[in-house]
Parts: sequence; structure tokens; C-alpha cells
Amino acid sequence: MKIYQNLEEFQAVDNVVVTIGTFDGVHVGHRKLISRVKELANEINGKTVILTFFPHPRMILYPQEHGIELLNTVKEKIDLLEEAGIDHLIIHPFDQEFSELSSINFIKDVIVNKLQTKRLVIGYDHRFGRNREGTFDDLVKMGKKWKFEVEKIPEEDIDHIAVSSTLIRKALKSGDLDTATSYLGRPYSMTGTVVHGNKIGRTIGFPTANLNILENYKLIPSEGVYIVEVDFMNETLFGMLSIGRRPTIEDEGKLSIEVYLLDFNREIYGAVLTLRLLHWIRGDKKFNSLDELIQQINNDRTYTLNYLKAR
Repeated sequence: MKIYQNLEEFQAVDNVVVTIGTFDGVHVGHRKLISRVKELANEINGKTVILTFFPHPRMILYPQEHGIELLNTVKEKIDLLEEAGIDHLIIHPFDQEFSELSSINFIKDVIVNKLQTKRLVIGYDHRFGRNREGTFDDLVKMGKKWKFEVEKIPEEDIDHIAVSSTLIRKALKSGDLDTATSYLGRPYSMTGTVVHGNKIGRTIGFPTANLNILENYKLIPSEGVYIVEVDFMNETLFGMLSIGRRPTIEDEGKLSIEVYLLDFNREIYGAVLTLRLLHWIRGDKKFNSLDELIQQINNDRTYTLNYLKAR
């Protein structure tokens, strides 16, 4: 896959089939679009192109109130789209000037002149241009004028539900990991660097790796305890992830993200870990004593081992 950091870098190729969007999560709905783009490209011996944006448009249009946390970092999105078999990926910087491009100029300048689109595939709810004024009907009308075809993936084609990044974010924030995993088509993942913590875990027999998530816009799921699969260098490990404020140990502590790795006792400060959230165990909770906390962690560990054995 060829990657371009803006539209200006892209050099037009023959028989381009294009789709456009933020593609946050690269979820099952996005994959429906991508599959159709690939089918159409094969029909005309063409190439697939995705035009996406960073920062997310809401970060620019509503800087003080967007409140959005993204399902993917830029690197994660690149890896997922490459895995999906896209030929060309354009990650165009979304700024105030670009947001003011009218829908007609977007079609003419971007879709027609720059990308030289032969066929365009969009989702059922796709809007574009200044104030999201552009519609599917506008694309069809301009397609006839400038000789490109437009196809819309209807909502009912995606398992009769509107799979959206917003729904996935809500599911993750409410602890509904099963729904999020189903909509994503894979476990939700996070990548972070192991940093020094207060080392309380090792004093109670459960040493943990404290993580600093690499991008501050990455969504952190609901506070609680999860079973996770962990990539560490060339190893695949398993463990228990705790997201919370350690209410039994600290009053109103700051949010911590720490993972207890099963059958693992090496020092890995500075290492980069990628965690895939496999299963929700329980919510974060304040216990009456440290002994109660230790007993609960032991119960969580037994539950985790049984879960992994049954997989």
C-alpha cells in the first residue's frame, strides 16, 4: 500500500475506485465499503484509493467541545487498511481552510481533478463539503457531468443495523465489550509504553506493568478489569488489565492503566506493549480492605485462567 500525507502527494493512476471518510475503527461497516471498492476495482482492472483525514474533522470544527476520543491511532488505521488490501491511502490534513471547501468544489477539485475518480463508493450517511452540505444526490448529478459513477452502501446491507464508530465508542465507554468487539470485527486494542508506577502491585503478589498510552486522543474504555492478549516484542502473552483509580489504595487517584501478565516476571520498563481486550471481567470497585482486594484479584486470576483454557 502506498501512503500519502496529503492530496498534493498523490499522483493519479488509471481506473481509480475511491471511498472517502474518517474510517475510525475500520469496523465491519467500513469493511463492507472496502470490499465493494475492491470488487469494483477488479472489474475494471483498476486501483483502490481511500481518502481519509487527520485530525478528525470534529477536532477542528469544534475544538472546545468535540470531546471525541478515537478508536484508532493513525498508525493503527494504516495497519488495518493495509491489511484490508487497499492500494493507495491518502491521509489529508483536515484544517479550517479545507473545512470551508464547498461541496461542488470538493467534487470538482478533489474527486475529479486530483483523484481522477472512475467510481466512487460511499456509506449510506456520507456527507461532505462545507457544513456537510453535499449529498448522495449531488454526487450522482455531478458524476453524470464529470463522468464518474457513484454507488451507495445502504444501511440495511450491514447486518440490518447502522454500525458506526459512535456506537462502538459508546459501547466501550459503558463496558459493553462484546458489542464493541462484534462491531469492530476484532478485539479493541491499545498500545502504550511501560512506565514506573507506585509498585504497590508487587507488594501484594501481583506485579503490574503501568502503561502510558502513546496518543492522548486514543479512547480509553470503561474503568474495570479485562482479560487481555498482549504483544511484547515477538511474544504473545496473556494477562489482566485494570483501568481505574485504585479506589481501595488511593482516594480520588488519577486514572491508571496497568496490566498483570500471567507467568511473567521480567523488568520491562520502557517496553512498548499492545493490548487486545478479549473479555470484560468486572467493573472497578473499592474494597473494605487490602485483604479483600487481594482475594478479588485471586478470583479474577482464576476466572482468567479458566476463560483462556476454554478458548
